[in-house]
Amino acid sequence: MPVKYFVDESSIVRKIWGKADTVLFIFAGAAAEFALNKAVDWLYFTGKLPADPLGRLFATVTYSRKILFSTENNAYAAIDQITAIHQYVEAARGAQIPDWAYRDVLFMLIDYTIRAYELLERKLTPEEKSEVFDVFYNVGNRMGLKGLPGNYNAWLIMRTEHLQQNMAFGSLTADLFKQYRKHLGGPRYWLLLKVQGLVTPPTVRKMLRLPDAQGLMPVLAAYKLTSKIGLQHLLRDMLLPAKYKAQIRELDRPL
Repeated sequence: MPVKYFVDESSIVRKIWGKADTVLFIFAGAAAEFALNKAVDWLYFTGKLPADPLGRLFATVTYSRKILFSTENNAYAAIDQITAIHQYVEAARGAQIPDWAYRDVLFMLIDYTIRAYELLERKLTPEEKSEVFDVFYNVGNRMGLKGLPGNYNAWLIMRTEHLQQNMAFGSLTADLFKQYRKHLGGPRYWLLLKVQGLVTPPTVRKMLRLPDAQGLMPVLAAYKLTSKIGLQHLLRDMLLPAKYKAQIRELDRPL
């Protein structure tokens, strides 16, 4: 009996999430938007995110890839574990994470998966964008999320509404960026802001007052060139803390 994977082996989603460059850009964008979300206080409840934002980033990346590259049964088990963890946090706090906050996280993954790949590689076809939506819809559906859009076009409308309604710049926003700077150091933090300026939607860029990132385009072009000749890890090693080099390189290896 053939193995059934959660995401088809020929899927564009596997191609996108199978390369360190795009994965890091996905989470650079998500790191910006997470900070603005009106439910960001949930990320602070356990204290793990502000204490080690880069560590939490790679933990999230590892878990996401585990789902996207697993068999269907293993992916379902991983998703169910995420749901159980959230339920534990809710019980500990004595409150429920809002449905819209769950949807926001799912919407970020859809949006930045598309944005990162189009920034670094090429424009996706309408069919490929729908495929990205379908994969993450299946994740949300397994989690039992309510009010999910039924298709990519409906998601576009809801995504715009969520960006307008569910974000605000608050004290936790400022603190989270302070932690990014503390753990990255000045030069890498400056680069993070530039990357976020390239990959985030205009609403996010405006609220965070991200710097003009057009000056980064020549660097991005050089980065693409190093990727084509197999030297992209040299640039990555200069841009990211040494303790994460091995983890970054693992993102280029199929699971």
